[in-house]
Amino acid sequence: MSKGIQAVRGMNDILPDEALLWRDFEARVESWLERYGYCNIRMPLVEHTQLFRRAIGEVTDIVEKEMYAWRDELNGEDLTLRPEGTASCVRAAIEHNLLYDGPKRLWYSGPMYRHERPQKGRYRQFHQYGVEALGFEGPDVDAELIVMCAALWRELGLQEIRLELNTIGSPEERARYRADLVRHLEANVDRLDGDARRRMHTNPMRVLDSKNPQVREVVAGAPPLMGYLGDQSLAHFDGLKRLLEAAGVSFVLNPRLVRGLDYYNLTVFEWISEALGAQGTVCGGGRYDGLFAQIGGKPAPAAGFAMGNERLIALLRDAAHAPSARVPDAYVLAHGEGAPHYALALAEALRAAGFSVVQHAGGGSFKSQMKKADASGAWVALIVGDDEIRAQQISVKFLRREEPQYSVGRREAVTAFGDALKRAKS
Repeated sequence: MSKGIQAVRGMNDILPDEALLWRDFEARVESWLERYGYCNIRMPLVEHTQLFRRAIGEVTDIVEKEMYAWRDELNGEDLTLRPEGTASCVRAAIEHNLLYDGPKRLWYSGPMYRHERPQKGRYRQFHQYGVEALGFEGPDVDAELIVMCAALWRELGLQEIRLELNTIGSPEERARYRADLVRHLEANVDRLDGDARRRMHTNPMRVLDSKNPQVREVVAGAPPLMGYLGDQSLAHFDGLKRLLEAAGVSFVLNPRLVRGLDYYNLTVFEWISEALGAQGTVCGGGRYDGLFAQIGGKPAPAAGFAMGNERLIALLRDAAHAPSARVPDAYVLAHGEGAPHYALALAEALRAAGFSVVQHAGGGSFKSQMKKADASGAWVALIVGDDEIRAQQISVKFLRREEPQYSVGRREAVTAFGDALKRAKS
């Protein structure tokens, strides 16, 4: 028997119970961003494919294997569902000249798309908060981005998230390092897996963060990148480390950390949780000073990060930090010929006053309506029937405490309900 049309693999529905946790997470994240002075920007889901080819890099996994890209035959354009947000944000900053009056702190959120093999913590449609500090140079903004992440983890009650930190220097320094790294990999080619061999000449630095134990042994014997960095790059990294130490943020130096996007320079970092298994990176970012010029804008320094919403929400769920659903203040019942009109006006008046109200719908006996009122979790049932209509009154019944039912006048209903709700919750 056919199951009917289902969601696309790796693109998941978020059902009401789960959405409650998502909404709580989003509200807390957006409040946190506002406190740090970051402003919201919203970019399209679809961009020209060339944007990501130029920004992310032609020989990255994302561009080579993971983008949802197609030819729009109507307009003759090559388009892509965005696989990440930084390139789009920088494109928008260039297009609208956002830095004309100085640096900007920006954030965005929403779905991203990559054609990956779905597994826990890795989906084809996934959601991120992206945070970008555009136009700032120096290690102080790098430190700000990392320190604010640490503050968010504390606020969310998430523990055991470690910070891994590295510097990858400038493009010129990496070019000198690349030549020696390739020679080392070529000398050990028989110990490399297929991915490492493929990347060896196209993007050799990506071999550094291979998860294959045998490849990691080869990488351990490679010359360290730090030895190729000049005074300016080292000073930037030393400045960052001092700021983090002063802020009490602990970190682990990981010389193999390079990130999977070609636009990074200098600082790169990842926040990692062991509780998520293989997909343990919950947040990652760094500095990308060359990206503005790389996609056709005036050169400008920049740094940022993105956090994986699904992974962080999984940690919150596992840590039993899920919020309780808000129960309605009142459930309005209607029985009798003229009751629905009367009940509708009552419910709207209460909502206008700021109360949460569920109005019964779908008919049914008074007994069945009372069962639904009780099941709703509401504090109070407000009953409208023929007797109430004739008397211009509303009956009030407490659902969570033992007290006699009583009636209030229709004109005083909103004020009287506020008093009743205080009693119900006391």
